[in-house]
Amino acid sequence: MFTGIIKAVGTVTTHEKKKEGLYLGIDTRQLDITSIELGDSIAVSGVCLTVVQKNTQALFFDLSPETLACTILGNLTLGSLVNLEPALTLKASLGGHLVSGHCDGIGAIRSITSLGENSSIRIEAPQELMRYIAEKGSICVDGVSLTINCVYENNFEINIIPYTLQATAFNQFKIGQQVNLEVDLIARYIESLFHRT
Repeated sequence: MFTGIIKAVGTVTTHEKKKEGLYLGIDTRQLDITSIELGDSIAVSGVCLTVVQKNTQALFFDLSPETLACTILGNLTLGSLVNLEPALTLKASLGGHLVSGHCDGIGAIRSITSLGENSSIRIEAPQELMRYIAEKGSICVDGVSLTINCVYENNFEINIIPYTLQATAFNQFKIGQQVNLEVDLIARYIESLFHRT
């Protein structure tokens, strides 16, 4: 489980295609990884991955074909920036919202508009996810917990404050870029309960 509060921005240093899947290495930069063990979970741009190898400043992951099919991680290249968050512990504060790290779909950035020091970003989402996206609700974009400002037929808008731009890989966003999306966990479970009754 995660909170959508990014702890560091990492850089892809290893991107090796395997017969099935991908071996991914990330220089974790300012993230303290001394307490991270093999087998621990880390959210990489919103995708829960298992640490399979580490050194003093990098973490390594094996990505399955399923992960590559459902996320943007296969599109990363050497030097790509990724948002990083270690798994939530029971003693940590829940600053964002509950995030599972299980990507629901891939969105695409349709516009970026400056609003003074802030930025408004419009993201097109798969149609099957739009029913979970509500105005003033929560969504996770590339691992970042955000509040939805406006909802349209097939896209939504989020507002990014200067701190978020500086503390995440969002400052690299470009129009047309794909992003990982995870809808609010509670909305998904409520729908599941209604379908079972």
